[in-house]
Amino acid sequence: MKTNNKFTQNETVRIKSTGEHVTIIKWMYVKNMKRFSYILKEYPNTFYFEEEMESI
Repeated sequence: MKTNNKFTQNETVRIKSTGEHVTIIKWMYVKNMKRFSYILKEYPNTFYFEEEMESI
């Protein structure tokens, strides 16, 4: 299955609101919201959407 997610597992990205560099450990597609969510190594109990992060 081809995916159109912006980021991949183990990629380092920046959180837009804080400027903090973080590492993605897991991503998944949220079907009812029609977008991707990501779980970060530094915050494993929280998820972020693509719009909240940017590539370094």
